Amino acid sequence: MVTRAKKRMAARVMKAGKKRVKLDPDSLDLIDDAITKASIRGLIQQGVIRRKPTRGVSRGRFRARRKRISKRGRGQGSREGASGARSGKKTLWVTKVRKLRGYLKFLRDKGHITGDVFRDLYKQVKGGQVRSVRHLKDIVGKTGRE
Repeated sequence: MVTRAKKRMAARVMKAGKKRVKLDPDSLDLIDDAITKASIRGLIQQGVIRRKPTRGVSRGRFRARRKRISKRGRGQGSREGASGARSGKKTLWVTKVRKLRGYLKFLRDKGHITGDVFRDLYKQVKGGQVRSVRHLKDIVGKTGRE
């Protein structure tokens, strides 16, 4: 019999996959003589045919898979409740205002705007007149205060 058939038979006897069956290359003549399951069992007991250890899933691969799965099902059709229910309106407001104020301070420190203009725009941000950083850039650009 061919070694492939012996490997298949050994895998069935050991209740393992064909990839996990390891045949001893020095004892190929003994393996060729084995034609029954009983003879294969004898070779397993002798240690001529061995079972490789199982391969586990690495922690990094597991984490990557968990992360990938956790991103599923977040589409438009799966969302329930108002947009303010998923992330609060106040949280969105706070993050927006912090970004705007940070950008204003950056412009002032770089010398693109004066202190008076900074104070005026700061109040506009507080009052909710500025929608986003892009809008703030437009305002600064249009007024020629750069």
